[in-house]
Amino acid sequence: MSRPLLQLATVCLVAVCAVGCAGNLAVSNIQTGRALNSDNSVSALTTAFKPTETIYVSVLTEGSGSGTIGVKFSYQGRVISEPEKKVSYRGAAATEFHIEYSGGFPPGEYDIEVLFNGQPAGMRKVRVES
Repeated sequence: MSRPLLQLATVCLVAVCAVGCAGNLAVSNIQTGRALNSDNSVSALTTAFKPTETIYVSVLTEGSGSGTIGVKFSYQGRVISEPEKKVSYRGAAATEFHIEYSGGFPPGEYDIEVLFNGQPAGMRKVRVES
């Protein structure tokens, strides 16, 4: 095989792997609640919390592949927490995030934005009530 042909074949193989290896992993649902199941899905779905409760978020995905899932918790327009996790799944899965505050959350509405590979993948609003 000639050198230019070998280089072209190598470039094509790398391009196919870059597309195929990323997989088709995608966010399918976002759950919020007070507790988790053993598979990291939310067991008690709710959008209303007491100031002393932990707010759990479960990002459900479908497909297979890898990527980075992030959650941006905001209160009154200010980001208060922005965790992210690198994931690699084969089939449906749930990725857990949570936020807690020992002093108690101030009452009001909180925005939860989910990002997949840095791109918006969905949003939920929860409310802390005194």
